[in-house]
Amino acid sequence: MNRKQTFIFMVSIFVVLSLPFLIYGKKLNIFNPQMKPSAGEWGKPAHRIGEKPKETWTATTKEAAVNKKPLEGKVTTRTGELIDVSCYLQLGKHGKEHEACAKGCLLNGQPLGLLDEEGTVYILIPEEHDQRRDGKTALKEALIEHVAQIVEVTGTLTNVKGLKTLYVQGFVKKE
Repeated sequence: MNRKQTFIFMVSIFVVLSLPFLIYGKKLNIFNPQMKPSAGEWGKPAHRIGEKPKETWTATTKEAAVNKKPLEGKVTTRTGELIDVSCYLQLGKHGKEHEACAKGCLLNGQPLGLLDEEGTVYILIPEEHDQRRDGKTALKEALIEHVAQIVEVTGTLTNVKGLKTLYVQGFVKKE
């Protein structure tokens, strides 16, 4: 390779590595950052989901826990893209281009998650234990219309051996 070819090669590498920064204004640590969300921005989420709970865990969760003591959790708010966890972790797919597939996967039982800009995936689960167990929560159904959008989610965060989960209150079905 002569000097001109080497220079062109080095500039090309720089451009390719800088593409996420040029697209988003900062480096995203996610798979396929070129796959853009359908709504919202990292600093300006399209929707806010979940209200700050009065207590870390609801009464049904405390009652169901071993010795009535659920695992440690912390009320927190995270911003990220709503994703179909199965396709993201297997294929790296997310964003507007993947929205229809993600909705199909979610409707057929795949887990719902939140992908933050650092690449952390949080599993999203309704917090209310007994209602969740009995099929009386509607978190996934309520959020499916926001898949591929950047949203802000408030809930109780657990981190069990690296598996991060946000338990979101307030999605019990009305009877």
